[in-house]
Amino acid sequence: MAVLDAELNHIVPPWLLAPGWARVLVACVSLLCFARSYDGDFVFDDSEAIVNNKDLRAETPLTDLWHHDFWGSRLSSNTSHKSYRPLTVLTFRINYFLSGGFHPTSFHVVNIALHVAVSVLLLDVYSVLFGGLQPSGRGRRLNLAPRAALLAALLFAAHPVHTECVAGVVGRADLLGALFFLLSFLGYCKALRESHKEGTHRTFWVLLSVLLGAVAMLCKEQGITVLGLNAVFDILVIGKLNVLEIAQKLLHKSKSFENMGALRSGGVLSRVSLLAAGGAAVLYVRWTMMGTGPPAFTEVDNPASFADSMLVRAINYNYYYSLNAWLLLCPWWLCFDWSMGCIPLIKSAWDWRVLALAALWFCLIGLTGQALCSGNSQERRILTLGLGFLIIPFLPASNLFFRVGFVVAERVLYLPSAGYCMLLTFGIGALSKHTKRKKLIAAAVLGILALNMLRCMVRSGEWQSEDKLFRSALSVCPLNAKVHYNVGKNLADKGNQTAAIRYYREAVRLNPKYVHAMNNLGNILKERNELQEAEELLSLAVQIQPDFAAAWMNLGIVQNSLKRFEAAEHSYRTAIKHRRKYPDCYYNLGRLYADLNRHVDALNAWRNATMLKPGHSLAWNNMIILLDNTGNLAQAEAVGREALGLIPNDHSLMFSLANVLGKSQKYKESEALFLKAIKAHPNAASYHGNLAVLYHRWGHLDLAKKHYEISLQLDPTAAGTKENYGLLRRKLQQMQKTEA
Repeated sequence: MAVLDAELNHIVPPWLLAPGWARVLVACVSLLCFARSYDGDFVFDDSEAIVNNKDLRAETPLTDLWHHDFWGSRLSSNTSHKSYRPLTVLTFRINYFLSGGFHPTSFHVVNIALHVAVSVLLLDVYSVLFGGLQPSGRGRRLNLAPRAALLAALLFAAHPVHTECVAGVVGRADLLGALFFLLSFLGYCKALRESHKEGTHRTFWVLLSVLLGAVAMLCKEQGITVLGLNAVFDILVIGKLNVLEIAQKLLHKSKSFENMGALRSGGVLSRVSLLAAGGAAVLYVRWTMMGTGPPAFTEVDNPASFADSMLVRAINYNYYYSLNAWLLLCPWWLCFDWSMGCIPLIKSAWDWRVLALAALWFCLIGLTGQALCSGNSQERRILTLGLGFLIIPFLPASNLFFRVGFVVAERVLYLPSAGYCMLLTFGIGALSKHTKRKKLIAAAVLGILALNMLRCMVRSGEWQSEDKLFRSALSVCPLNAKVHYNVGKNLADKGNQTAAIRYYREAVRLNPKYVHAMNNLGNILKERNELQEAEELLSLAVQIQPDFAAAWMNLGIVQNSLKRFEAAEHSYRTAIKHRRKYPDCYYNLGRLYADLNRHVDALNAWRNATMLKPGHSLAWNNMIILLDNTGNLAQAEAVGREALGLIPNDHSLMFSLANVLGKSQKYKESEALFLKAIKAHPNAASYHGNLAVLYHRWGHLDLAKKHYEISLQLDPTAAGTKENYGLLRRKLQQMQKTEA
C-alpha cells in the first residue's frame, strides 16, 4: 500500500491525510455536487412511487408495505413490477409523516444526506480494499491507506452518473441499498479481524453481515450481492486462493492443493458456508414473497431479451455492458430513460458498434489476467477487489439470470461505480509510477474532478423539473419515443396542446405501436373536435393492445360525440370488462345513457361510479340533475344529501342540491347552500343567477335584483338570467306605480 500511496503524493497533499479532515472533504464535495437538487420537484418515476403511492399515507396499514411492491401494487398481482423494497418505502412514509405531506424538499434533502453518508463510508471501505487487514498485537486492525482511499472516495462522490440516484427521489432505493451493502462488507471485515477468537464471536459478525445484506436487499434487490463480494474477498484475498495455480494443477492432473488446506485451516470455508446458507435463506424468502414468478416486461422495455436469436441477444447484452462502462468512463451524455429505440438492436456482426464489445472485453480480460498473474500481492488484491466491486453488484442488471425491465439504467451503476473508482485510482497510481510528468497527471486528475463536479451541478439542475429533464434527453436519445412522449405529456399538462401534438406524433412515428402516445394524442384531437383522426388512432391503439381499458373508454367518448351510440356502448363495456373497477368509464357510460333518455340505466351507471369512487363529484352531480329534471325531487334531495355527506366541501354539489331544495320550497336551507357555494366559488355567474331566482320566488325582490346584477356582470351573455332580470324589473316598476 505504501508504494501506491507514494505515487499519489503529488495528487493528494499530506495535509489532507488526517482521517477526520478526509471525511470532511469527501462530505463537502459530495454535498456541493448535488446540493442544487434540494428544491427540485417530484419528477418522472417519483409520481408513481411517491405521490400516487397509497402506502405512504397514514390510513394504509404498515403491514401492507410487506405485501406490496415498490409502486404500491400487491406483489401477487400479475401486473406487479415485483420490485420488493419495503424498507425504502418505509423511509418515504416517514418523510411524508415528518414533513406533513408531499413536500419534495424534505425528500431530496434525505437523498443528498444518504449520498454524503455513502461517500464518507467508502473511505473506510477503500482503506480495506487498498490497504488490506494487517495483523497487530490485538489481532487485526484497519490500515487507513489515506491517499488512495481519499482519491477513490472523491472520484465516487463527484461521479455524474450518480445524479439520477441522488436527484431522483426513487433513487433512494439505490442509496439505501449501497449504504447497507457497505455496512455488511465492513461487518464481514470485522469478522475477519476477529478470526483469531473463538467461533461464537466470529460467527456473530458473519451473521450480522448476512443480516445487513438482507436489509440492503429490502432496500434494493442488488443489495444481496454483497454476500458474493464478501465470499470473493474471503476466498481470494484472505484465503489467498490462487485460481491460476489451481487451473494449472488441474491441467497437469496434480492432486496437491495447498491452497485448499489453507482455506480449511483459516476458517474460510466455514465463513463462506455461513454466507451461502444465509444468502440462500434470504433469497428463498424473497422469492416466496414475490409470488415465485418473475415480473412480466414488454419488448419496448428490453428489446434485446425478446430477440429470437441467442447470438443477437448475447451481442446486444454485451453492447449494453459496454454502454454502461462508457457511462462510467465518460458520464457526459446522460438520459433519464434509454428504452424505446434509444439504442437500436445490433443485428449484424458487421455493425461498427461491435467494436465497443471488443474494447470492453479486451479491458476486462486484461485486468482479470493481471489480477490472476501478478506476482505483487497488493496489485493482485486491488485488481481482484476492484473488479469484484465493479462486476458483482451489476450482475442482477445483466440479463444473465433473468430478464430486466430496462436497456440501460444509470441508477444501477451506483454501487459498481465504487469498483470503477478503485480501478481508476490504481491506474492513476500505476501511470504516475512510469512517468516523470507527475504534475501533468495531477493536473489531469484535478481537472477530471472539477469537470465531474461541474457536470453533477448542471445535471442536478436538469433534474429539478420534468420539463428540464425531458428536454435534456432530446439531444441524447433523439430516437427514444418515450422521451418525445414525456415532453408532449408535460406540454399537454401545461395546456400547450399544439406543441404536445407535435411530440406525440413524433413518438408514434418512432414507435408505431406506442399505444400510450396514440391514446394521449387521440384525447387531444378529441378535445379539438378532430374526431375522425382521434377515432382512427384510438381504434389502432386497442387493436394493438386489446386490453387497454383507457383507450377503449376514450374511443367510446369519441364515438359518442360522433353519434355512434351502439359502438360507444360496446367500447365502454369492453373497457369495463378489462378494468372492472373503472369509475370514470361508468360515468361516461351514464352520460351515453342519459343522451339516449335511458334514465334508469344512466342512474345505475353513475351509482356504480360512486360506489367505486365515493368522491366522484361529477357522477353525483349528474344523478342529482337528472332526478331534478325528471321531477323526482325527493330522490334528488336524498342523493344530494348523501353526496354532500361524502364530499362536504364540493361547491358544485351544494349548488345542485340548493336548486332541488328551492324547487321543494325549502327556501331557508336552499339559501344557506347557495351562499356557501358562492363563498367557495364567488365568480360563478350561475350560482348568483340561481340564488336570484330563489329570492325571486321567495319574494325577497331586492336581494333577487342584487344577485341578478352580479350574475350579469360576471356573464353578460346569459339569456335566462337576462330574461328573469327583465321580469323582476317590470314587476318592481309595477309595484312602484301601484304604491304611487
